[in-house]
Amino acid sequence: MNRPVSKAQTKNDLGETVLFKGAALKLDCGTALEDIEIAFRTYGQLNAEKTNAILICHALTMDQHAASENPLSGKPGWWIDLIGAGKIIDTDKYFVICSNVIGGCAGSTGPQSLKPDGSGPYGTDFPVLTIGDMVRAQTLLIDHFGIDSLFCVLGGSMGGMQALEWAATHPERVFSAVPIAASTRHSSQNIAFHEVGRQAIIADPHFLGGRYYETDERPRKGLGVARMAAHITYLSETTLQQKFGRNLQDREAVSYGFDADFQIESYLRHQGMTFVERFDANSYLYITRAMDYFDLAADHGGNLAAAFEGTKTRFCVMSFTSDWLFPTSESVQTVRALNAAGANVSFVEIESDKGHDAFLLDEPEMHATLDGFLKSAAQARGLTASGSAKEAKDD
Repeated sequence: MNRPVSKAQTKNDLGETVLFKGAALKLDCGTALEDIEIAFRTYGQLNAEKTNAILICHALTMDQHAASENPLSGKPGWWIDLIGAGKIIDTDKYFVICSNVIGGCAGSTGPQSLKPDGSGPYGTDFPVLTIGDMVRAQTLLIDHFGIDSLFCVLGGSMGGMQALEWAATHPERVFSAVPIAASTRHSSQNIAFHEVGRQAIIADPHFLGGRYYETDERPRKGLGVARMAAHITYLSETTLQQKFGRNLQDREAVSYGFDADFQIESYLRHQGMTFVERFDANSYLYITRAMDYFDLAADHGGNLAAAFEGTKTRFCVMSFTSDWLFPTSESVQTVRALNAAGANVSFVEIESDKGHDAFLLDEPEMHATLDGFLKSAAQARGLTASGSAKEAKDD
């Protein structure tokens, strides 16, 4: 017999949270996660028909602060250029939701959370998660708002994985989906990079088997190295050469030592040091593992097209020419599977030298593509310029 679920929505320094007390979220690993808390931000207003909601899914190291200042870092939202009044994701028209994934460290239930029995933080007793589990948790939040069907699910990198998972597992609830710089499965190369990062964290003497919450220390060095290794994969060779080349850092000659002689070394060390102040090492382990396990074809007997069979969702798939972490070839595989499933899909490969992180940067072609797609989908959905609903017209 299911336990009654109570919901308590509160505001705090991280935005808003909903605690689903009594909820038992069944996970792919075979266990259940109890008393789910989801931290989120919203922008704009939900229309009376509840048909104008856009779910923004964040990437690995991002959070719910997509269009608002991050209270921990003081930095502006990571998609502030896209989300807002009069912008491409227009908050005068759409109700925008962005939640921190479960397993994260920005307010949603994760390794830092206290166990329901009150015995302390989960640490590495937290169950291993999948992208599917993250989406199941997000459905709790969407149900909380009383939304039957999302106008769009949108995200880049791991956010794109979530968008694809939403479209595959809840096609009746996703009118349109925009996976950017993403794939339907994590490659062996990407798994390898993640494993290097995880082992750097685990090897840190302050990791303590993931139970470092009980001490005043954190595995900062290990997490910093993990961030440095991952950050290289987010950039392109062209970007690295243009920004840094072999330029020396604050010196006229090499030191013949192991200080940061080169600008690129100093840059990576800075990335590592700032990252450890805003991210949790255990969350890094869990979220990277969830990405590694993502494989939509495997979930459908090895047939990727079967994951989208009969879908009515409209898709816009985008990739970048210099992205070697999620190369265009993987987006093409996604598009071919969608075509085989008879889906409504458009695809754009964007010329860019900015690498994987291009989806977070000022890329006019990406912005124009997204703008055109959302306007077309909104017309088909029957949304007015103010976000209210009207009778949809046939294409």
